[in-house]
Amino acid sequence: MLLSLVLHTYSMRSLLPGLVLLGSAPTYVLLWGAWRLLSMLLPARLYQRVDDHIYSVYQSAVLFFFEQYNGAQILVYGDLPKNKENIIYLANHRSTVDWIVADILAMRQNAVGHVRYVLKDRLKWLPLYGYYFSQHGGIYVKRSAKFNERKMRDTLQSYVAAGTPMYLVIFPEGTRYNPKVLAASQAFAAERGLPVLKYVLTPRIKATYVAFDSMKNYLDAIYDVTVVYEGKDRQGQQVESMTMTDFLSRDCPRVHIHVDRIDRRDIPEEQNSMKQWLHERFERKDKLLMEFYESPDPESRNRFPGKSVHWKLSLTKTLPSVLLLSGLTAGLLTTEAGRKLYAYAFICGTLFGCLWVSVRE
Repeated sequence: MLLSLVLHTYSMRSLLPGLVLLGSAPTYVLLWGAWRLLSMLLPARLYQRVDDHIYSVYQSAVLFFFEQYNGAQILVYGDLPKNKENIIYLANHRSTVDWIVADILAMRQNAVGHVRYVLKDRLKWLPLYGYYFSQHGGIYVKRSAKFNERKMRDTLQSYVAAGTPMYLVIFPEGTRYNPKVLAASQAFAAERGLPVLKYVLTPRIKATYVAFDSMKNYLDAIYDVTVVYEGKDRQGQQVESMTMTDFLSRDCPRVHIHVDRIDRRDIPEEQNSMKQWLHERFERKDKLLMEFYESPDPESRNRFPGKSVHWKLSLTKTLPSVLLLSGLTAGLLTTEAGRKLYAYAFICGTLFGCLWVSVRE
């Protein structure tokens, strides 16, 4: 019985971070909403600066669980600058953890508040956060013929005009890597005479091109990022993708992140040329991952080329955010009035957010 209890407790270990992060969502949105009201008469630049700080509070709490609670080693290879820049972040898409990896890198440049995402359209229906991400500069996009290029371009150009710091995260594959979509991607590539890739999907060009074309004179660089999550399944076989639950359950001992910084001036501006450039970058990713998994040299396997840096955030950067959100949430839930406000924020905030993003579409 004791062994069963221990095993059950271990299987539930991913619940704590989920409860804290999701449970604090109404508190966080209330905090942001209060600032939004107070700043209505203030200059847009001042509002944006404080909004970035509020956003960094939540993301710092997220990173606490991903670096302190989870305990995974974060190994960074390549040429990530120490100073913040206006960039487009292009990465392979292997897991729901990928957006956290972008925050991990941004935090090390003191730019986590500047992170903004290009997101699948259906994510706008997320309770509370679907609305908030759109307010923080996130852009929801649809695939193929439904892609609204004009809307994305206008949104990005408005950020440029306002001088908004930009750490724009895009996953050009459009969906997460798994065997089913890989087979479809390989068939698509073979039909069109494109390179048939093994460890990444054939990238889509539209969002990347529109983002670069809209901000090319504002950007400093593009970060070409390749990510691997170490982990094994129950049979002891290496897994090539990882779920959020797997990661929070401490089933990932190491995350390998390879960064190529590409200066804006070295990126082709014409769409067809950029399409070829993007395919070449994903061919490079595929070779990096093939070497990682299949290298005949044991010393080259399970690592990227070059020297890695093991970076770990100090508790002073992450724990205060956890304590602040947890304390404010606990304060709300210990009084009747607070519990009502908390419930209203979740229910009404979600309904209002869904209505807002649907009207904006």
